[in-house]
Amino acid sequence: MSIMLSRINRRTVTVLAVALLALFVPAESRAAAAPHRVSQLQRDVDALRDDGITGVSARLETPHGVQTVRSGVGDLTTGQPVAADGYLRIGSTTKTFVAAVLLQLAGEGNLSLDDTVNKWLPGLVRGNGNDGHRVTLRQLLQHTSGLPDYIGDVVPDLSASGYRANRWTTYTSRQRVALAMKHQPSFAPGVGWEYSNSNYVLLGMVIKAVTGHSWEDEVQARILRPLRLTRTRTPGNRPFLPGPHARDYQQFEPGGAMTDTTVAYLPFDADADGSMISTAADINRFFTALMQGRLLAPAQLAEMQRTVEVPAGRGFPSGTRDGLGLFWTPLSCGGGYWGHSGDGFGYLVWPATTPDGRTTLTVSLHSRPGDESTATRQTQDVTALVDRALCSARRSPSPTST
Repeated sequence: MSIMLSRINRRTVTVLAVALLALFVPAESRAAAAPHRVSQLQRDVDALRDDGITGVSARLETPHGVQTVRSGVGDLTTGQPVAADGYLRIGSTTKTFVAAVLLQLAGEGNLSLDDTVNKWLPGLVRGNGNDGHRVTLRQLLQHTSGLPDYIGDVVPDLSASGYRANRWTTYTSRQRVALAMKHQPSFAPGVGWEYSNSNYVLLGMVIKAVTGHSWEDEVQARILRPLRLTRTRTPGNRPFLPGPHARDYQQFEPGGAMTDTTVAYLPFDADADGSMISTAADINRFFTALMQGRLLAPAQLAEMQRTVEVPAGRGFPSGTRDGLGLFWTPLSCGGGYWGHSGDGFGYLVWPATTPDGRTTLTVSLHSRPGDESTATRQTQDVTALVDRALCSARRSPSPTST
């Protein structure tokens, strides 16, 4: 003890006596008496629940441990809690897997990012001003192709009854592209930016043309098996989620009922633009490996991270930039993170990874509202959650918990 006995006053003796007495109180009694500390991450997912999300989960991994939090319910009928690390539809996060395969093929010399679409898919992109001779693979990857999005053509009735009536309808990749070609391009290739799912449907077809294998087979061989992502699936037209999982709910009109949309909407949940299923743990492992150079050579990773500005008003956080299958989002504490969100009827997944891959976070929402203003507010709350979590992880270690 560094304090001399002569300097210990009566108050100090009392404090020491209380502390010594506490040593003899059973551990379980001390735990019961101690106030429960709620993490900021838990408070943030609780706030999303309070804003109308049926079920929320977040998994944060840092060099100091793993923190997993959940809020709300995973089933409105039974009240069952959100599954711990349950299966998730990851929607457009699929695009990062597809982009990684394309960049691997480029690194191997099997294709060039400056190849035109027509080189690999002759005659497919044409009509109404669309021209595959002028669109490059890089432009597809970065949404600078100007090609129209097919999505509006496969959602003829945006309602609960429309979801139920059309969710089993299947399309081939070629049919999806043909639907897109009915529309004029948004701009000439390379002179603008516009998110289009058609770009990645085409990239999936390019992978097949180059390798002779489906994009699903190439993702499995090049990414899932090497990284042992055993709970990540490429289900194609199989519409059901494996268990365990939370149920997804879509509100199709403001103030309307929540419709169970756990079954995939196959018109847009079944191709290279957004069909994959995974878990938060697998998503984090994938983005960590990607950032740490375990999937791409340095030259290809640098290509992936060459970004263009995402124009304001497109639903992305201010300052977002688009790479090749990756988005860069700035942090309030400086720097930023890489990721690619995914959403669909009833779900939103938001992965975020620091540039060194040492801190990763995946947030998942299991319902979506019927009005745009609420959807925008909830998405802003997610991005604020990610910002706080990554900035906090930078400042101090997070306790290990599950």
